[in-house]
Amino acid sequence: MAGLISQSFIDELLIRTDIVEVIDPRVQLKKAGREYTACCPFHNEKTPSFTVSQAKQFYHCFGCGAHGSAIGFLMEYDHLNFPEAVEELAQMNGLEVPRDAGPAPDPKAKARQATLYDLMAQSDRYYRQQLRQHPQAARAVNYLKQRGLSGEIAATFGLGFAPPGWDNLLKALANDKEKCKQLTSGGMLIEKDEGGHYDRFRDRIMFPIRDQRGRTIAFGGRILGDDKPKYLNSPETPLFHKGRELYGLFEMRQALRKIDRIMVVEGYMDVVTLAQFNIHYAVATLGTATTPDHLSRLFRVTPEIIFCFDGDRAGRDAAWRALDNALPILKEGHELRFLFLPDGEDPDTLVRKEGKAGFEARLDLATPLSRYFFGQLSNQLDLSSPEGRARLAKTAQAYLSRLPKGLFKQMMVNELATLTQMESSAIEATLNTEPKQAPPVRGKTKSTQRKLQKNHSLVPTPVRRGVMSLLQEPKLALLVESGNIPANPEIPGLDFFGEVIGVIHKNPQIEIATLYSRLEGSRYYHHLKRLSGQEQLLKGNLLEHEFKGILDSIKKLASNKSMDEQMEILFAKPPSQLTNEEKEMVRRYFTSKSLY
Repeated sequence: MAGLISQSFIDELLIRTDIVEVIDPRVQLKKAGREYTACCPFHNEKTPSFTVSQAKQFYHCFGCGAHGSAIGFLMEYDHLNFPEAVEELAQMNGLEVPRDAGPAPDPKAKARQATLYDLMAQSDRYYRQQLRQHPQAARAVNYLKQRGLSGEIAATFGLGFAPPGWDNLLKALANDKEKCKQLTSGGMLIEKDEGGHYDRFRDRIMFPIRDQRGRTIAFGGRILGDDKPKYLNSPETPLFHKGRELYGLFEMRQALRKIDRIMVVEGYMDVVTLAQFNIHYAVATLGTATTPDHLSRLFRVTPEIIFCFDGDRAGRDAAWRALDNALPILKEGHELRFLFLPDGEDPDTLVRKEGKAGFEARLDLATPLSRYFFGQLSNQLDLSSPEGRARLAKTAQAYLSRLPKGLFKQMMVNELATLTQMESSAIEATLNTEPKQAPPVRGKTKSTQRKLQKNHSLVPTPVRRGVMSLLQEPKLALLVESGNIPANPEIPGLDFFGEVIGVIHKNPQIEIATLYSRLEGSRYYHHLKRLSGQEQLLKGNLLEHEFKGILDSIKKLASNKSMDEQMEILFAKPPSQLTNEEKEMVRRYFTSKSLY
């Protein structure tokens, strides 16, 4: 790789990544409250101590201390170096790693993106509020009821209402030029040729499109009147790339712990209605054909994908495009099947007629890729004649050459050999356009051996509690004026506490995963890893109140060396370096604490 990978790109990569989506295909995770757990892949254990936090975007093992971001996991588990891990993660997100160092990170650009996420969230709340309160909301509610949707499922998918009129969202959210500019960048407003702006979405049922971390990044709108188009999607924006995103994927991951298969359908309403019938594994593309990025992302979640399309010409064309895009990434273990619905039916209408059991019975009979592939190619051919078989061989070989080398490709070649009455070796010899084999994903060849550490909870000293609070809510650092952390070299970790606050001050909208990435070079990073595994129960105003108290305690510590401060100095030392006198001090300290 030429040049360095810029920190701004790494930050962007971590923002786009869901660490659960990275780890789950490699280590089967189980939902446990807000977190995910598993037996640690880095040391042998029978009781799960490996935890993955979707909110904080990091993993931590309480047994061996393994810890890190999605990049760190790929380095450890797949045995990749840092550039390779970044390349792998970028490929998973459909991004290209910059080959040159490029310009220095632009803090203003990062702040603008953070502001755009916030404005999209505000837009989401605005539309949901209008569905409840707008004078014309009854039209939208009646439409949803006529389509058979419950209030519960509408809330699950965050459905809303964009009222009639040209400037409702504009007046509600764009109260200054910068916000107006941001909402235009996010596709929510359209700039007029003669100046000024107007709402993109008007008189529509609104479907928020969420990324893999649940953030609203775009919308789809279904018209209530007779205007065209019936469905309108957000345009491409800095946050939304329709060739990578899938409607309903986030909601599916929230509803299901284990995903055995995923069904790709054509519309928002199909996804929502199927979920109401307890079929939670449907997703929809967003006004585009199914892309290789879509398929790669889905295959990281499940080994089986079923395309469910209308049986008309448009549906069959969409199915063939999906098959064509899937060929370069298909390999053994992947299963692709096709279900074509009766004329005039779509998943929304059919599941209402047949119920969950009837609809899933159709899915079980979906056509495998190999049968659909050879059936389509030979549909107009006479395979009883040499000419027909030769034509099939020539046509099929152009597609088969795009399959990655492996067992699945060999089986497809064997099937073609049977249909054409040829030798497999003869077909293989003509596949002269075969692409180079993609480098294999490096899996875990041997469990990494680590020296196990005893899982003692860290003593909650003020400095540690302060860092733990910042790891849960980085914005708390803004309560501290720049340079207002007292200096005292005898208080272990106080300089690191100031370092964490300094990083956040420079990047006020920093994400937790990005904060970890920025601090990896610190000499205190191994302490950070241990603190990240500590449970922080307070939230919101309570956490802010606690943090203010912590700041007061730290200021007192800096000016008055108390018994707790002496203990903090001792706790910072490795146990092997404590003198007998210091060990006795620690013993007496814990004895005194246990008396109350």
